[in-house]
Amino acid sequence: MTQLDEKLEPVLDEVARRNPGEPEFLQAVREVLESLGRVIAKRPEYADDALIERICEPERQIIFRVPWIDDKGRVCINRGFRVQFNSALGPYKGGIRFHPSVNVGIIKFLGFEQTFKNALTGLPIGGGKGGSDFDPKGRSDAEVMRFCQSFMTELSRHIGVYTDVPAGDIGVGGREIGYMFGQYKRLRNSYEAGVLTGKGLSYGGSRARTEATGYGNTYFVQSMLATQDQSFDGKRVVVSGSGNVAIYTMEKVGMLGGTVVACSDSNGYVLDENGIDLDLVKEIKEVRRERIAEYARIKGTGTHYIAGGTVWDVPCDIAMPSATQNELTGKDARKLVRNGVMAVGEGANMPSTPDAIHIFQQAGVMFAPGKAANAGGVATSALEMQQNASRDSWTFEQTEQRLATIMRNIHDTCAETAEEYGAPGDYVLGANIAGFVCVAEAMEALGVI
Repeated sequence: MTQLDEKLEPVLDEVARRNPGEPEFLQAVREVLESLGRVIAKRPEYADDALIERICEPERQIIFRVPWIDDKGRVCINRGFRVQFNSALGPYKGGIRFHPSVNVGIIKFLGFEQTFKNALTGLPIGGGKGGSDFDPKGRSDAEVMRFCQSFMTELSRHIGVYTDVPAGDIGVGGREIGYMFGQYKRLRNSYEAGVLTGKGLSYGGSRARTEATGYGNTYFVQSMLATQDQSFDGKRVVVSGSGNVAIYTMEKVGMLGGTVVACSDSNGYVLDENGIDLDLVKEIKEVRRERIAEYARIKGTGTHYIAGGTVWDVPCDIAMPSATQNELTGKDARKLVRNGVMAVGEGANMPSTPDAIHIFQQAGVMFAPGKAANAGGVATSALEMQQNASRDSWTFEQTEQRLATIMRNIHDTCAETAEEYGAPGDYVLGANIAGFVCVAEAMEALGVI
């Protein structure tokens, strides 16, 4: 674990005192603060006016009840959250997550990370995040619709085109966004297309938004590999997860010449030495909504399903964790290093534990942190907001070109910032400092808010 600058120790202590029982949030704060000692030494004014303390405190935290009726007529209760973390750069922007693990600490960690991620895009969006402990798995479309309508009935009073613009995240895809947008439109009696992003193309969505997070992560890793005169061509790749981010990471890796040999879900992973059949994964996950074990059952010869196993046991050149937070541990990192991994690109939010990151960096493995590498999703959401505001619709090629440019710019910003602050090749430090400075400069200009 990196030593904190002595000026920042009281800040972390106070954050810990104010946020007990929220380990993910404290982990995210510590990871950023560990990078800021070099900034304080170079720009001591950032230690004044409690600027760092203010950045670590959400502007607003909203918790609400979500009552809904299941298909058997029973009344169910879930808890909803929206944390509006920082609006110095623009309206709050960040996804909604539906998963049983969701609590206020998880949402705060995600909102904190989102603030710096959004800053790195160079687009005028602040940071926020939301969600519920509702589990959409195994629920009918009618149940999901009733839940989404109840969730949006409360959330609608807290969001708006110029206030807070949610999107999807784990458990929230096009179906859920559609139900929520429909309820928002009904409640407001107006068609405010830019209030939600990740919408369907038939009602104001952006082409390439579905692919954006996975594609963006792959573009970032491609740029990182290029600094060492490497590419995806001929590389063996392992991707965790089999949801939206993982699927489109695998798709773009294939386009760039890599071979994805394994992917996973929460029950286990599949290994296909001939390369994962992406069309089959899409059929299983996006159409049938079944478990990844079905892949091996359908595909048969040459494939293996390992129940309860970790996908990081599979040797690879490039690892792309794309499922959830803290999924890749120090033990996993050591195994990946022993097996010769050369690069890691985080498609999920904070999927690698601090121990894992330290092991990768000590071993000289190129490491792309999530707040930089997976910023393509929110960047394309901001492009969707632009299209909605101008009553325009761009082609897939136009949007993907913008996405690719944004991701390469984020890579270069992180690399140049790390170089400037004396840590060449440290993308974690580069991303943290670049994002922090952008937000800090805006907050200074706005006064004590």
